[in-house]
Amino acid sequence: MPTKKTNLDKDKLNQIVIEARRNQELREQSYRGQALKMYPWICGRCTREFTHKNLSELTVHHRDHNHDNNPPDGSNWELLCLYCHDNEHSRYEETRFDSGQSHKTSKSIPTHNPFTNLKALLDSKK
Repeated sequence: MPTKKTNLDKDKLNQIVIEARRNQELREQSYRGQALKMYPWICGRCTREFTHKNLSELTVHHRDHNHDNNPPDGSNWELLCLYCHDNEHSRYEETRFDSGQSHKTSKSIPTHNPFTNLKALLDSKK
């Protein structure tokens, strides 16, 4: 009986290994896999370096924000850490939405001047 169980375990393990290798090949064909092969594992903004241990924290940023634009030379990609990538997208969203609002909002002009009587106060102390 133990031989059947070990054979089943080996078959299951072999199947897992085959599937893991297939998934790795698919990942390497993706733009992330291509970018990781093409560029050094360093964040393009904060210059943090990455290893195999923390590589999942390194993302591929599309410079033109179009995720369908994936040229094979990688000219639309840059590697950014999670924090810089989130910051870049936040800045992009702010500029995108602020530009549409800028013509609708009127800028208030300050009317209070805290230094209006300053000269008079300084002269009175003399």
